[in-house]
Amino acid sequence: MNERYEPVIGIECHVELKTATKMFCGCCNEFGGEPNTKICPVCLGLPGALPVPNRRAIEHIVTVGVAFGSTIAEFSKFDRKNYFYPDMPKDYQISQYDMPVAAGGSVKYWIEDGELRECRLTRVHLEEDTGKSTHAGSTDGRIAGSEYSLIDFNRAGVPLMECVSEPDLRSAQEAVAYLEALRRTLLALGVSDVKMEEGSLRCDANVSVRPVGSSSYGTKTEIKNMNSFRSVERAIASEVARQIAIVESGGRIEQETRGWDEINGVTHSMRSKEEAHDYRYFPDPDLVPLEISPAEVRRVTQTLPELPAQRFERYTARYSIAPRQTAQLIDNPALAGYFERVLALGARPAQAINFVLGDLSRLANETGVAVAESAVTPEYLSGVIALVEDRRITSKVAKDVLARCWHGEGAPAAIVEREGLARQSDTGALVPLVDQMLAAHPAVVADYRAGKQNVLGFLVGQVMKASRGTADPVVVKELLNERLSSG
Repeated sequence: MNERYEPVIGIECHVELKTATKMFCGCCNEFGGEPNTKICPVCLGLPGALPVPNRRAIEHIVTVGVAFGSTIAEFSKFDRKNYFYPDMPKDYQISQYDMPVAAGGSVKYWIEDGELRECRLTRVHLEEDTGKSTHAGSTDGRIAGSEYSLIDFNRAGVPLMECVSEPDLRSAQEAVAYLEALRRTLLALGVSDVKMEEGSLRCDANVSVRPVGSSSYGTKTEIKNMNSFRSVERAIASEVARQIAIVESGGRIEQETRGWDEINGVTHSMRSKEEAHDYRYFPDPDLVPLEISPAEVRRVTQTLPELPAQRFERYTARYSIAPRQTAQLIDNPALAGYFERVLALGARPAQAINFVLGDLSRLANETGVAVAESAVTPEYLSGVIALVEDRRITSKVAKDVLARCWHGEGAPAAIVEREGLARQSDTGALVPLVDQMLAAHPAVVADYRAGKQNVLGFLVGQVMKASRGTADPVVVKELLNERLSSG
């Protein structure tokens, strides 16, 4: 990154809302299906078809606004955004212009080192989605070079939330962290499944550069066609580098919309950027204004779940869990719930997180069974941790016991007793094992006595292996030191 310039980035996200029906009609709101099978006269903009707002979609927008600390408008309205494109049959999109449902607020996100940052929001508003065009015959799926285009209107009219951020982000990595935080929050609220691969989360990035220390904004470009968080990061980094190169060579940045070319790793010009007046917004005469009562806002506020940013602060501050581990839990609500139940049973957070994200997650990957659905109940894990804390078993044995619990061999205490896995601290029982290992590895003993004391760990490991992990490693180390020093 050029240290003389800093990126200035804002993100516009379009999120399909999780509702049973579309925004202004009764058609099914569901991903997939045969093309043009979930449509009606309203979807297609046929003469005489009148829209009826989806109450659930409006409630979702209010919920999102409250969660992000936005100001919820008591009065709002729908507007017609006029432009022509084949996948929009009415030749206008029902959207919101100057009176959005929610204004202001912010999204809290965290970066690699765990620092919590904040990106302000400009607005959150409600609109309808368009149909989907498929361009056949081109190598990259673009209309240029295609032989013909097909349009599927199943998506037309799906309720869409647009969330517009202020230009508060200063790197491609921050932009991705912001998007991840937004996605986590929307999932926690249950308003969308936010799957980029299905198009229910789509985003554009507004990017400009300016000299470090400057408070003015440079000319921005808008980047489209980013279909993953990885694409977002690469596209922004590429565009920032392009703009810096132009500025340093004395050139001028053009305000335009640019597309991301995933294959070649560059952005390309698509069209000049439209301004609001180009869309000729005006209030939709077929839809009455929205009235959102303060009582409704209070009700939503009281029913909000714990949000990911709040959980992040709680886990890192109260439990001293590392940011990366915290993010893993937050990204898996079922696993986070399991972890919380283990803590409620008295386990120490440090021990619990290591087992949950370590041994249990490894077993989950190997078997395809989620931790929360496995035979290792929170009570079982809490029991294993208690056995380790009480020095009744070693950490190595704990791993074995958990694996046995996972495969349905019973409760931890019963496994330890049945298999003879209790910690061995009796020197009388351990001395023969120590002597056996010393006799079996004369070269290692010679190395130790020649000054290579780091080989002691190897000998401790051999004794632990011979005891099936039951030997107390502290006692084993003491015995080895005694034997090696007296030899």
